[in-house]
Amino acid sequence: MNLQGIFAEGLRFFGNGYPIDKRTSYNVFSEHPVTFSDNYEISFDLSLYLTSDIGNIVRIKDSDNRIFNLFYDGHEKDHLFLLNEEGRSNLISVALDKSVYPPREWVSIHIGFDLKRNIITLTVADQIYQSDNISLPDKFAPTIVFGRSDHIIDVPPFAIKDLSVGNNRKFRFLLDEYQGNIVHDIRGKKMGSVANPDWLINDSYHWKLESQFRSSTVSGTNYHDGRKELYYFNRDSILIFNLRTRSSETIIFSEPCPVDLRLGTNFIDQENDRLYCYEVYHDSTYQGPTVASLDLHTFKWRIESYDRLPTQLHHHASWFDASSRQYMIFGGFGNMRFSDQFYRYSLDTQEWNSFPIDNKGSITPRYFTSLGHHEESHRLYLFGGTGNLSGDQLLGREYFYDLYRLNLQTNVLKKVWEIPWNQENAVPVRGMVINDKSFFYTLCYPEHFTESFLKLYRFSLQDGDYTILGDSIPIYSDKINTNANLYYDEDLNTLYAVVHEFEDDIKSDLHIYSLAFPPITEKELANHPPTGKKSDTWIIYLIIVAILTGTGIVLYRSGRGKRKDVQIFDISNTFNKLNHKNKVQPKTNSIYLFGEFTVCNRDNRNITYMFSKKLKETFCLLLQYSQEKEGITSQHLSRLLWPEKPLQEVKNIRNVTLNRLRKILEELDGIELLYEKGMFTITLKSPIYCDYTRCMEILSSNQWEAEYKELIEIVIRGKFLENEDKPFYDSLKEKTEKRIEPLIIRAMEESYDKEQWQTTIDLAQAAFHIDPMNETALNCMIKAMQKLGMHEGAKIKYLSFLIEYKKIMGKEYPNPLKL
Repeated sequence: MNLQGIFAEGLRFFGNGYPIDKRTSYNVFSEHPVTFSDNYEISFDLSLYLTSDIGNIVRIKDSDNRIFNLFYDGHEKDHLFLLNEEGRSNLISVALDKSVYPPREWVSIHIGFDLKRNIITLTVADQIYQSDNISLPDKFAPTIVFGRSDHIIDVPPFAIKDLSVGNNRKFRFLLDEYQGNIVHDIRGKKMGSVANPDWLINDSYHWKLESQFRSSTVSGTNYHDGRKELYYFNRDSILIFNLRTRSSETIIFSEPCPVDLRLGTNFIDQENDRLYCYEVYHDSTYQGPTVASLDLHTFKWRIESYDRLPTQLHHHASWFDASSRQYMIFGGFGNMRFSDQFYRYSLDTQEWNSFPIDNKGSITPRYFTSLGHHEESHRLYLFGGTGNLSGDQLLGREYFYDLYRLNLQTNVLKKVWEIPWNQENAVPVRGMVINDKSFFYTLCYPEHFTESFLKLYRFSLQDGDYTILGDSIPIYSDKINTNANLYYDEDLNTLYAVVHEFEDDIKSDLHIYSLAFPPITEKELANHPPTGKKSDTWIIYLIIVAILTGTGIVLYRSGRGKRKDVQIFDISNTFNKLNHKNKVQPKTNSIYLFGEFTVCNRDNRNITYMFSKKLKETFCLLLQYSQEKEGITSQHLSRLLWPEKPLQEVKNIRNVTLNRLRKILEELDGIELLYEKGMFTITLKSPIYCDYTRCMEILSSNQWEAEYKELIEIVIRGKFLENEDKPFYDSLKEKTEKRIEPLIIRAMEESYDKEQWQTTIDLAQAAFHIDPMNETALNCMIKAMQKLGMHEGAKIKYLSFLIEYKKIMGKEYPNPLKL
């Protein structure tokens, strides 16, 4: 029985984007060498994460140091797999169409050695090739190394799973570890070792932050399953993030969206590649359109309708029926009332109408309801929410933990179940994932807390029995526009959580998280795999689990007719993404304040997600005052973090926040949060690493030339306290940037003189983080990019500089460059 696939098992390799000593190397038989006679075969599934890179997949060495290797070359239009006799000749070349096998697609690989007939066979997907007349020994004791191997340091980012080696005597490796450097075979025997592993099973428990973006005006978001594209749009532009390639692009509309966006609600007609934005309600003074659609090929808006509903409906549930070309919504909140009405908008008539249903389940008025569609039965399921029987907000509200089923053929709504709830009251997000007949998945969170956490729940469709899966996702839920959604991409076998946080009902941040499907519990992760021999009992257990589980850069493209007040998405990360190969990767037991705030614990697990906005602010304030002074008093901390609240009301909130911070810091060694002599302080000692404190140490030593390289690696990681804009950060930012700016400019000019073009680009970008109008940095960056042949990238950077200059200075840039 093939147990692979029950969980996201496998091993991911850190490749060329990482320092050499951080790249992954896996020696299959390092702990237990084996010898084969007559023949043997190496079989595994391969997934390429970047299909434009090159490097070693696997090397096979015999006792006479004769080496065969499988090398990948992604520079051309096809995937090219080369089986070589290293240092001598190429034996077999196999080309695969990249359009058929895009990034992250799994491809089966087989390398066969016929020791009797002196034949080597390579099978890639369904293509079989062989090379004969190869002098092979009668017996082969192979040293098999995937990834980095000896002096072979080029490694493309890839993953392998379901590895087997042998003939009649076969060794099979599920690669199902979740931590450590030892690899066991399917029987639990120690066989190999791996340096710098990234175990895929963790992707089924730990939500991974894929990317984050910001809009300064009201925005909306949605996902196009067919194109693997997530859209984040406002009236002026749209940001497209491809979840397969992790690439992003910002497009400015030639004409703005004709709808005055208030909530950014929208849906996608995937068959026709159109995104519809709508506002169900506007006050009587607004005479503009309420529905408009965007062509996702031409990015032109088209007015669809001026129709509207009689009331606002915050947090309504929704679903688009492509077969009938109708969009349905349920519930919501507006004008101090909760709704229990179904409405539908027709793409053909361009009108909103009530949708009559037979409400046999007596669903109560509510909002924050999750809605999902079961394709096989063509039924809608509605789960949970908050409201009350009367619909009047003045009478208070209760939370519902019930499931309703709407038969779309008979329009009958029935209650399926209602379950007791003994946890903190919570509401579900808009999206519900139903991928089989047994379960549905949704995210739930206590929306009544400013700093809250989303958790993934799997509910039984039959009786409501539920399981909490994965770790948590922070969400800032203070504003009513804030929302989250859950998507499942069957092709990528991944769940995506999209958290859309509004700062003031206008500005917003978008965070995109991924979780491999099917997700697992914390207990399953900790017990996976069991230590010792894998008995028949363990196999039976996995089968039961399988049954119970069910069958889970920003490039700027200019538009015509750009307006002076165009609001485009944040493009500050563009060149960081272009040059990611030169960025220092997070260390074990570390905290980073330059670039994206990042924390890795003692096990080298990224725990940044544990830091909500308020926890991050608390930590940074404590660190600042611990470095500059002797600490900070509780009263001063309270005034800075909760200025709108009276001091007597803050004490409990402050204590809860500090206790949560202490708990998180227990994940690291060498750091403590202390309260002594009326002061809160953060103390750091070895082995903790903090890039900010290390930077200050180097600059204060007055001998920074000796640690020049380390200092440069710190500052090119990104802007100091990137994306943090609270006023109390200003003094810390100003002091820090004032100290490092002269160093950056000096180092940039020196690297240019030494023709170190990539370093020049990195340092110029670091200079832009401090002063986006730095002309010296612009000149150095453009010239260095041209030296590297990055002519298109140079144009993009120059255009973005001109836009930024005009936005900040209010006039055209007076010293144009010739490109």
